[in-house]
Amino acid sequence: IEKRNTVNIFFVSLGCDKNLVDSEMMITSLRKNGFVLTDDIEDADVIVVNTCCFIGDAKEESINTLIEMGGYKEGRCKLLVAAGCLAQRYHNEIKEDIPEVDLIVGTMGYEDLSEKINEALGGKGVLESLKDIDYLPTPLTDRDSMSGGYYAYLKIAEGCDKCCTYCVIPKVRGHYRSVPMDNLIAQAKHLVANGAKELILVAQETTLYGKDIYGEKSLPKLLEELSKIDELKWIRILYCYPEEITDELISAIKNLPKVCHYLDMPIQHGSDDVLRRMGRWTNREQIEKTVAKLREEIPDIALRTTLITGFPGETEDDFEQVKEFVKKMEFDRLGVFTYSREEDTPAAEMDGQIDEEVKEARRDEIMQIQQDIAFDKSNSRVGEIYEVMIEGRLPDEGVYIARTYMDAPDVDGYVFIQSDYNLDSGDFVKVEVTRSDEYDLIAEIIE
Repeated sequence: IEKRNTVNIFFVSLGCDKNLVDSEMMITSLRKNGFVLTDDIEDADVIVVNTCCFIGDAKEESINTLIEMGGYKEGRCKLLVAAGCLAQRYHNEIKEDIPEVDLIVGTMGYEDLSEKINEALGGKGVLESLKDIDYLPTPLTDRDSMSGGYYAYLKIAEGCDKCCTYCVIPKVRGHYRSVPMDNLIAQAKHLVANGAKELILVAQETTLYGKDIYGEKSLPKLLEELSKIDELKWIRILYCYPEEITDELISAIKNLPKVCHYLDMPIQHGSDDVLRRMGRWTNREQIEKTVAKLREEIPDIALRTTLITGFPGETEDDFEQVKEFVKKMEFDRLGVFTYSREEDTPAAEMDGQIDEEVKEARRDEIMQIQQDIAFDKSNSRVGEIYEVMIEGRLPDEGVYIARTYMDAPDVDGYVFIQSDYNLDSGDFVKVEVTRSDEYDLIAEIIE
């Protein structure tokens, strides 16, 4: 116990919001076991890097971060821990190629992280904690949020059964496993009691929540239960696969006041041939029908999606179909990734691999089309009235930064408000949009 109380830990979290939740679980567990978290890397006895390996750029960032953190072992740092997806997938390579790493913790290994760190501090050689990827650790219901704002992520499931041909997630995260609802409600209540006004539901796929443990898709029921938490203001849903969106889910989004009229719906492409090779479970016609139904039932819904350019075998005709699709759908928010060739995936072995320059040119062309759509949509909001959540203030300019229900943190736009009032982060205020500035809005408070 004495030793634990004197060990300072510096934590680096890379990758997606789902990884951030894992980092929060690890940090909470470490604190509960007597370790001290520090934000001064020079003061760290142990450095933990929660890594990502979803695409090539993420792998590179994780590797470079581990190497950079290894340099601190010349000072006070005694132990470097590689955790998460890269650690799970490439543990042998890390042992061989990054000798600075002392402890390797896989995607499902955070429960015994404290024990393993103490063990590594007292021993020699590289230790590993690599549980079965289909194991589901019991999430801590008193998890601390690291988002830095008045929002927190709630990871409602782990793993994925879709097995898209380009994706490594099932190999590092296992099959789809839902977190029991009572655990999620307890987590949510704790996060809200500690200041969260918005909960953002995430998983590899949120739409299938509950099917494995309750025998039916239970996301609408979860939304209903979360809506009963008094101080909670917004509930936002990310990563809904279009083929799994049910009438019950649409009804819940429409009729539960706390659920934002916002949906992140990754579709990846607009050509049926490419969707088929990607192993997606839908086609363009079904996607268009789902979008039409969402907009008919919830006219003010904001839809975000993501696309991949340069998938193996993507022809000029396929690409023309994507461009036409993007113009037709007019998504409110859209991001584009270039295809990343990941080893041990079926797509990596496909014929017709495409040059990086072509992938990037196609990405840029779609983003230009979407930019025009997004700027037009922003401009159309001038004169509209929205309730926004204050995120912070630009002190030099006397301007507050806020988000509408249409804006997820870090990926969407902002509202900038000049105000004579003193506002606090987490406040909700009504504003009228006075002008647009590309992806962002300028607004004034309605007295």
